Amino acid sequence: MTSKVDVVEPGMLTTVQDWPGRIGYWHIGVPPSGPMDDLSFRLGNRLLGNAEGAPGLECTRGGPTLRFPDGARVCVTGAPAPVSVDGTAVPQWQSITVPPGGTLTVGMITGPGMRSYVLFAGGLVEPDYLDSTATFTMAAFGGHDGRALRAGDDLTISGDPGAHEPAPERAARVAIEEQPSIGHRWELAVTEGPHGAPEFFTRADITTLLSTDYTVHFNSDRTGVRLEGPKPQWARTDGGEAGLHPSNIHDNAYCVGALDFTGDTPILLGPDGPSLGGFVCPLTVVRADRWKLGQLAPGDAVRFVPVRAQRAPSLDRLDVQRRASFPVVFSRSGDGDDGVLARFQTRDGTDVTLRRSGDGGVLIEYGPMLLDLAMRARVHVLYEELSRRGIDGITEMVPGVRSLQVQFDPSRLSIDELTELLAGIDETLPATEQLVVPSREVRLPLSWDDPSTHEAIQRYMHGVRADAPWCPWNIEFIRRINGLADVEAVHDIVYGAQYLVLGLGDVYLGAPVATPLDPRHRLVTTKYNPARTWTPENAVGIGGAYMCIYGMEGPGGYQFVGRTTQVWNHRHPRDAGSFEPGTPWLLRYFDRISFYPVSAAELMDLRADTAAGRGDVDIAEGTFSLPDYLEFLAADADPIAAFRRQQADAFAAERQAWDTAGEFTRK
Repeated sequence: MTSKVDVVEPGMLTTVQDWPGRIGYWHIGVPPSGPMDDLSFRLGNRLLGNAEGAPGLECTRGGPTLRFPDGARVCVTGAPAPVSVDGTAVPQWQSITVPPGGTLTVGMITGPGMRSYVLFAGGLVEPDYLDSTATFTMAAFGGHDGRALRAGDDLTISGDPGAHEPAPERAARVAIEEQPSIGHRWELAVTEGPHGAPEFFTRADITTLLSTDYTVHFNSDRTGVRLEGPKPQWARTDGGEAGLHPSNIHDNAYCVGALDFTGDTPILLGPDGPSLGGFVCPLTVVRADRWKLGQLAPGDAVRFVPVRAQRAPSLDRLDVQRRASFPVVFSRSGDGDDGVLARFQTRDGTDVTLRRSGDGGVLIEYGPMLLDLAMRARVHVLYEELSRRGIDGITEMVPGVRSLQVQFDPSRLSIDELTELLAGIDETLPATEQLVVPSREVRLPLSWDDPSTHEAIQRYMHGVRADAPWCPWNIEFIRRINGLADVEAVHDIVYGAQYLVLGLGDVYLGAPVATPLDPRHRLVTTKYNPARTWTPENAVGIGGAYMCIYGMEGPGGYQFVGRTTQVWNHRHPRDAGSFEPGTPWLLRYFDRISFYPVSAAELMDLRADTAAGRGDVDIAEGTFSLPDYLEFLAADADPIAAFRRQQADAFAAERQAWDTAGEFTRK
């Protein structure tokens, strides 16, 4: 039997979440979402007799006022906050009975921490979106209408699982020793990798990371916790084809809890963070400590503590943890391997590196740190073979430009077993030299130098950094760093290129990371440092040697060239023009994208049609043949080499100008 809840006051930012969130869509740029402090959330559910993941409310800074016409049992957990029922103070971490017609009020957080949680006996009832009720507010889906709660909202609670139990037999409260310790100074258990010393960071950089108190920046949220601390010295002068800054790499998959250096700025990626990107991550918070990310408040001190990946305890089952003391105790010694699990060569001499991505992930990289579509073909063959085998314990696979991230459940598959499997599987893989894959031609409209991109640049200059070398006009910066005669040359190259989709979810929601098939169309740039905090939905940008179409509003670092129509359309997943039924993402791996010009006004009309489910994209079936492509490269080798020399000279000149201006030493 269900009951109702009336939202009288919503609080500052209150959303419906479930645990473990939206799992299985990382490869297309859909984050798990779910409670940022999942430990507090799960403990409250368990106390009420719910499944640990039953939907409840996450409250940031200040909680809601809720009226219960039929009454209910609730539990408020997380950071300390005043809680009352009908004006009478009640404790947190305890099962509370709200009488029929009663009102529960959760006030502002009074001490340390950032988030409190309201759990309901029976759990909230909300429709699933991609197999979860978790709210992803940036994409406006999940939870209660895809947004934070508002005054006047009506919520529904499922039947109380303990309604017929005698009250004395119910658990009264979460034991003190089980409650997470929340303060202003934090130690986060981390594993090494995937990108450590001496390839990306210096030894001194890693020593600094592990011996310094970093400070939580006020500009932090569920996508990531931004930190302030020493600037790395870096082991490289730049990122080569991936970008001018040494933090830049060819796009690969991230994981929740990774310490992502967007330029010189470290950000701990949260449950609403991006799945794919082009920045290095030297450390990763282990899964048992990720709940702490949800309670890090501006001004808090953070210290990273290295631990052995295989000795990092799991909190997947709280009933097991109840038999141990809390908080969890980790061994204070890292693996000492710089995040590199193994290196080997394939039969044809290709170098392969297996890197650790936290205590539940491995990143397989092929070849040198260069853009080579033959390496992406190897990634595809491995991805297909692992998919075919259906190996128990592998939970997600995310292709990148020259890499494949394999996420796994350590309780079913150890990292040693997975490493051995991946190191030995190459002998069984079919040859990639003759790879031919389905490859659609997708023609998209492009509003060149769209007004929305100018707005984003102005916001960046006013709110993040005004003196960046790529401001105030990204297109002029692209011209300069590629040694082109004028911006018209940038225009002609972008419209003349055919971009091969190498990955999806570059930042979010089916956003492609794609590269021109013709190397003479590869406009190499660097990424913003630090990254933007706002990017318009479906902006088109270039970063490193790659083109991206942003799937939604959010952070970003690629240099803008314009804006196009939606590549994700969650509002009409069943029947939305060129979008396949039940599939809100438009693009597939190995699609070939080209652009045709439209005005800003024409684009607005096209976007409105797509949002309404009427938009059609010009898509033609076809194939991509690696043998044919390699023949093309060989036939045009000389002019391709000449263009690359021109780019290299301009790239070097830009780097020298940055050096002279102090760009690499700025704080």
